[in-house]
Amino acid sequence: MPDAQAAHEKTITSILPALAGASNIYGAGMLELGMSFSLEQLVIDDEINGMNYHPYRGIEVSDLTLDYEGIRKVGIGKDFLGEKNTMEYINVPSRARLFDREMFETWQRAGSKSLTDVAHDRVIDILKNVPQRTPLSRSQREEMDRVIKESDKTCPRI
Repeated sequence: MPDAQAAHEKTITSILPALAGASNIYGAGMLELGMSFSLEQLVIDDEINGMNYHPYRGIEVSDLTLDYEGIRKVGIGKDFLGEKNTMEYINVPSRARLFDREMFETWQRAGSKSLTDVAHDRVIDILKNVPQRTPLSRSQREEMDRVIKESDKTCPRI
């Protein structure tokens, strides 16, 4: 079952490959060393991996994100947390969809949903609302097979 330990383990085992530039992180959705699979864990892993890869998308540097005027207004060494611009951009590095970034009391008032419950709601939403893909036709599969066989003739096997 997806839980805090699973999320922690997924973060620890995925962040170094992501930061090293790996194009694929193995094990999304897997639990128990790959002996079981969870759609809830899959959407949690998607969120974790998205956060891990955020640095590769770059960090916006502009007059708005630097907020020079805000710094002048508040002053060096003072508290910027109450400023509108700070609050607007504070979560930019992660923009969490599943992880709750609210204060404890706000989370309680919203129903105290666990990460697993939020992930389950997301899975249900995806299954209900994401358009289903039409399977490939027989002729499309045959064409793919033909392309692969042709490629096998020219590409060396490793």
